[in-house]
Amino acid sequence: MQTDNLELKKLVYLYLMNYAKSQPDMAIMAVNTFVKDCEDPNPLIRALAVRTMGCIRVDKITEYLCEPLRKCLKDEDPYVRKTAAVCVAKLHDINAQLVEDQGFLDTLKDLISDSNPMVVANAVAALSEIAESHPSSNLLDLNPQSINKLLTALNECTEWGQIFILDCLANYTPKDDREAQSICERVTPRLSHANSAVVLSAVKVLMKFMEMLSKDLDYYGTLLKKLAPPLVTLLSAEPELQYVALRNINLIVQKRPEILKHEMKVFFVKYNDPIYVKLEKLDIMIRLASQANIAQVLAELKEYATEVDVDFVRKAVRAIGRCAIKVEQSAERCVSTLLDLIQTKVNYVVQEAIVVIKDIFRKYPNKYESVIATLCENLDSLDEPEARAAMIWIVGEYAERIDNADELLESFLEGFHDESTQVQLQLLTAIVKLFLKKPTETQELVQQVLSLATQDSDNPDLRDRGYIYWRLLSTDPVAAKEVVLAEKPLISEETDLIEPTLLDELICYIGTLASVYHKPPSAFVEGGRGVVHKSLPPRTASSESTESPETAPAGAPSSEQPDVIPTQGDLLGDLLNLDLGPPVSGPPLATSSVQMGAVDLLGGGLDSLMGDEPEGIGGPNFVAPPAAAVPANLGASMGSGLSDLFDLTSGVGTLSGSYVAPKAVWLPAMKAKGLEISGTFTRQVGSISMDLQLTNKALQVMTDFAIQFNRNSFGLAPAAPLQVHAPLSPNQTVEISLPLNTVGSVMKMEPLNNLQVAVKNNIDVFYFSTLYPLHILFVEDGKMDRQMFLATWKDIPNENEAQFQIRDCPLNAEAVSSRLQSSNIFTVAKRNVEGQDMLYQSLKLTNGIWVLAELRIQPGNPSSLLLQLSLKCRAPEVSQHVYQAYETILKN
Repeated sequence: MQTDNLELKKLVYLYLMNYAKSQPDMAIMAVNTFVKDCEDPNPLIRALAVRTMGCIRVDKITEYLCEPLRKCLKDEDPYVRKTAAVCVAKLHDINAQLVEDQGFLDTLKDLISDSNPMVVANAVAALSEIAESHPSSNLLDLNPQSINKLLTALNECTEWGQIFILDCLANYTPKDDREAQSICERVTPRLSHANSAVVLSAVKVLMKFMEMLSKDLDYYGTLLKKLAPPLVTLLSAEPELQYVALRNINLIVQKRPEILKHEMKVFFVKYNDPIYVKLEKLDIMIRLASQANIAQVLAELKEYATEVDVDFVRKAVRAIGRCAIKVEQSAERCVSTLLDLIQTKVNYVVQEAIVVIKDIFRKYPNKYESVIATLCENLDSLDEPEARAAMIWIVGEYAERIDNADELLESFLEGFHDESTQVQLQLLTAIVKLFLKKPTETQELVQQVLSLATQDSDNPDLRDRGYIYWRLLSTDPVAAKEVVLAEKPLISEETDLIEPTLLDELICYIGTLASVYHKPPSAFVEGGRGVVHKSLPPRTASSESTESPETAPAGAPSSEQPDVIPTQGDLLGDLLNLDLGPPVSGPPLATSSVQMGAVDLLGGGLDSLMGDEPEGIGGPNFVAPPAAAVPANLGASMGSGLSDLFDLTSGVGTLSGSYVAPKAVWLPAMKAKGLEISGTFTRQVGSISMDLQLTNKALQVMTDFAIQFNRNSFGLAPAAPLQVHAPLSPNQTVEISLPLNTVGSVMKMEPLNNLQVAVKNNIDVFYFSTLYPLHILFVEDGKMDRQMFLATWKDIPNENEAQFQIRDCPLNAEAVSSRLQSSNIFTVAKRNVEGQDMLYQSLKLTNGIWVLAELRIQPGNPSSLLLQLSLKCRAPEVSQHVYQAYETILKN
C-alpha cells in the first residue's frame, strides 16, 4: 500500500474494496494510508483514496474517513472534488446520521455553485441519490439562481453529468410560464445529443415544462416542431433502443399527439424488425391515425395481415377494427378490408376479424349488418373463446335478421359445459334475447339454457345471471324486455389509453424503467424506498386552463380562520353526500332517517364492522339508492332551522351541565327491520355523549351491535365501542350512553351540524342522519378576557357580523346569563344603556373557533322579552347554528 507506483496502488485498493467486508478488523489497518494518500501531491492518488474509502462498506471505518473526506471536498483539483461528492452519497447510505452531523450535506449544496461543471453534476447526482432515500428532506432546494448555475454547467458536462442535471431540472417547478420558457430554450440544444439517454432526459424536462406554456404562444408551436426530429432519430438505433424509445413515444403520443402527427411513416414496420418492435409500432400507428392519413395506414395494415407472424397478423387485424372505430369516415373501407380478409379463410385471421366486427357493430348500429350472412358462413371454423363469444353476441343481438338464429345458437348449446365461462355467459344472454324477440319458437331452448346455467353449473357468475333472467322472465316479461334489449351505449374509440393521472406521472419518469413498463415505480420497486409520486406542474394563469386547483374560490374564509373544516368538494365527501340530503325536522319525528340499502355511507369504513369486506361495501363508483321517502307532513323546509327540533314541551332538563333535548326517534323500526333507535346529545363536565335508546320490535333476538359515524364538520366520533352487554330480546328496550370525542375525520357537511350514522347488528347495517345541537361543542374554557374580547371584536370584519332576534323569552338578564353559562356561553361584561341590559359574551367550539356575542335585552312584558343577538366569528357559517343553540337553551 505504501508503493508510489500508481497502477500497483490501484490493484491494492481494488483488493481492499473486495475483502474489507469479510475482514473488517484487518481493514481498519488501512485507515492511515487513506489519510496519507488524501494529502498526496498527485490528484489521481487523492481521488483514488477517496473513491476507495467510499466503497469500503464497514461501519467501524466510516468515522475515521470524515476528516480526509472533508479535505477532499475542498480540494483545489476538480477531479478530486467530483470524486469526493459521490463519496458523500455512498457514506450516507452506510451511516446517514454521521453525514448529517459532520455537515457534509451543506458542503455538497455549496458544490452546486462550483466553477467546474463535472463537480456540479456529481454534486447534483449525490444530492438526488440522498434525497430519493429521504423524500421528506428538502435537500435539493432549487431556486432560480441555482437553476441558472445548473443550466450553465449543462453545456460543458459529460453525457452522464448532463443526465443528472436534466433529471434534477425535471423535479423543479418554475414559478411562472416565463421562467419555464427560459429553461426550455436552454435545454432544447440537448435534443441533438448523440446519447439517447440525454435526449430522453431533455424530452422529459420539455414535456413537463410545456404544461406551463400557453398553447397560443409562438414558442409552443416551435417547441412541438423541435421535439419530433430527435424522437424520430431514436428509431434508427438498434432494436433494443428502438423498443425503449417506442415505449416512451407511446406515452408522449397519448399526452401530445400533435408532436408526431406528421411522422406516421417512421412507424411503418420493416420486414426485419423484431416482433416486440413491430407490435409497439403498430400501437403508435393507431394512436396517430387520423382522417388525413387513414388511407395510408389502412393500406399498410392490410399488407401486415398477410404476414407470416401469427401474433403480428392478429394485432394488425385488430388495428384495422380500431381504425374503423377511431376514424368514422374510414369505417366503410375498414369493414370491406375485413371482409376481404375473412375470404382468405385463414383461421386466426377470420377469428380476429369477427371480434373486431362485433365492436364496429357496437359503434355504428344499423349500418353494416349486411355482412352478418358472411360471418355466419364461418361459424364452424371458430375455436377461440373470444371469437365464439363475439359471434354468439352478434347472433343474439341481430336474431330478428337471421332466419336460423335458433339453430345456430342450439349448435353452440350442445357442448355448453365444455365452453369457457366467457362463451357460456354470452350464450345465456343471446338465447334470452332470442326468446324475447321470438317467444313462440324458442321456449324450449330458453328453458334448456336456464336449467344448464342454474342447475348444472358450478360457476357463481353464470348461476346468478341465470337466476336473474329466470326471475325476470317469470315475473315480468315486459321489464325483462326493457332490461335485456335496452339500447346499448356506443363504445368509445380509445379503450386502452392510460388513465390521465397515471399518464401525467409516467411523463415525469420518461427515460426510466417506469416509462418502459408503463407503471409507476411504486408498482415494481421493492419496499417502496425512495419512491416519490410525481405529477406535472399546474398550468399557469396565462395558459388556457381557467383555474388551477390550488387557487382558492372566491369568498373563501380569511387566512386567519383556523383550518378546521375542509370543504365538501373532496371526492369522498361528494360520494358520501350522494343521497343523504339534510334531515327534515319537525314533530312527530325530530329527524328523518335515511335508509340506504347496502351502501357503505362510511366510504370503506364499515369493513371493520363487517369483517368480510376488505374494501368496504361502497366502492369508489357506487351510486346510492334513493333516500327513503319522507312523509308529507315532515316536509318542512330546513329554513325553519333547529328551533323545531327541540321545541318539545315534554323536555326534561338536567340541573347540572348544559341543556339536554328530549330523546327523539332517529331510526323508526319499519326502516330498520324492527330496530328502533331514539336518542339525544348531552354535554356533562366537559364530556360529550350520545344517549341512545334501542328497542327491538322484531321477532328475533338482536346481538353484535356496532356503530360508526361518517366524517362530519367537527370530527365527532365514538370514543368507545357501542356496548350492549346482553342480547336484545323482542320487545325489550335498552338505554346506552355512548361517549363521543372530536378527534375523528373532518368534512364540511350541509347543514353544518348534520351527522350521518351507521349502526350494525346481526341482522343488517342501518343508516340514519340526525342534527346535533351545536351547544354540545361549547367548551369549558370559552371565557375571553375583556381586553382580548374588545380587540377581537374590532379585528373581525363587519361583514362577518350576523343579527338575530329571540322572541318570547321568559327570563331576565340575570337568569339569561346564568342559563347560558351552564351551557358554556360566558358573560364577559354587562352594561345597562338607556334601560336596556347589554350582555357581551364569548364561547369557544371544540375545534378552536371563537364566537363573540352581544345580547341586547329589550325592556317590556317580563314574561316575554325580546332579545337582539349580534354574533361575530371568523367562520361566519357557524353563526346560524350558534343562534339556534341560544334559542334552544333560553326557551327550554
